[in-house]
Amino acid sequence: MTYPLIVLEPIGVVVGGRTEPIDDDWGAVESVLRLDSTRFGNDAVAGLEEFSHLCVVFHFHLVPEADVVTDARHPRGNQNWPRVGMFAQRAKMRPNRLGVSNCALRAVDGLDLLVRGLDAVAGTPILDIKPFMREFEPVESRQPAWASELMAGYF
Repeated sequence: MTYPLIVLEPIGVVVGGRTEPIDDDWGAVESVLRLDSTRFGNDAVAGLEEFSHLCVVFHFHLVPEADVVTDARHPRGNQNWPRVGMFAQRAKMRPNRLGVSNCALRAVDGLDLLVRGLDAVAGTPILDIKPFMREFEPVESRQPAWASELMAGYF
């Protein structure tokens, strides 16, 4: 199949927080989502302070194209967990290297959004930001035991 080329331009960048993508303990990490002031004015974030959480789409810019995985593997290389396909996990070496994460919005200061719990490092290009709305989340969900084990110390 052939698809049209999609070009995404970052809307901003992560400032502060971690400088290396360590797998666990993201819950207390504070960083700033600095939006591009050449493209956006303060009106772009009007009303955002009314939300407690954001959904952030970003690019795993530190993952080289050569490290992208498209087949099944053991998450984090843990042989105790089953081999699962890339689309059955949230690893950073995805085909398009896109990350999606929910984080707490602590403050809005012009085009700087102070957040806590975003699992993206300083310098990460931000592709989109959406307010978290609970109606978009499933009422009930299920996941395998290995996923709960993997996430136990993540946040």
